[in-house]
Amino acid sequence: MSKVLAIFGAGSGLGTALARRFGKEGFTIALVARSADRLQAMATELAADGIDATAFPADLSDPAGATEAVQQIKDRYGRIDVVSYQPLPGGTAFVPAAELDAERLAHWVNLFLLSPVAIAHAVLPEMTARGTGGFIVTGGFTAADPQPFISGIGPAMAGIRNFVYSLHGEVADRGVYAGVVTLSALIKDSESYNAMSPEQLAEITGGTTGMHVIDPADLAETYWRLFTDRTQTEYRFPAPPAQ
Repeated sequence: MSKVLAIFGAGSGLGTALARRFGKEGFTIALVARSADRLQAMATELAADGIDATAFPADLSDPAGATEAVQQIKDRYGRIDVVSYQPLPGGTAFVPAAELDAERLAHWVNLFLLSPVAIAHAVLPEMTARGTGGFIVTGGFTAADPQPFISGIGPAMAGIRNFVYSLHGEVADRGVYAGVVTLSALIKDSESYNAMSPEQLAEITGGTTGMHVIDPADLAETYWRLFTDRTQTEYRFPAPPAQ
């Protein structure tokens, strides 16, 4: 039986690249996101390259829905060996901390904290029993580098970053890798990247923020290295300045 990579928040950039990278190693791919049509298109594209991929539509802003997706994948394949949780929706706007209210934050807490915790709770017992597995979460730079006027998703992402660090220390010696990838970059060919005009890309990557663009295939290779090396709890791109 082949191992299974479950990609939660599968999209056209990183999701597809991860499916190809792990599929190259013989993994079966479970694609989880809200849009059934987009997921099916991804699965069809991957199948053309000989990668076994199946769509599992789910609303990841609902922790119960995320847990149900885990069960559906287990019902189909019998196992989940690696989780990549990366719901990086396009058009997510930052909110000044002074303007952030509990109602708005609750949605992001569900999406970026409670759902991945629910998924971890559902998959970890079997991973630790087998003595192998991986749980990798992708977040943005505000989780690790909070700044004025760009709050909102950061507090929720900071919560899951904290959780993963604790989890890594608890399960590493039981054969399970837990890690977090923190990005201050646009992922090329992602839905967010493709939605931008050339002028918008130039503005974001130029004088206003100087944000980097990262190739999803290079990023997927980093995920594979994190999972196989199992020594680095967090990968940040670009690397933070030396202290």
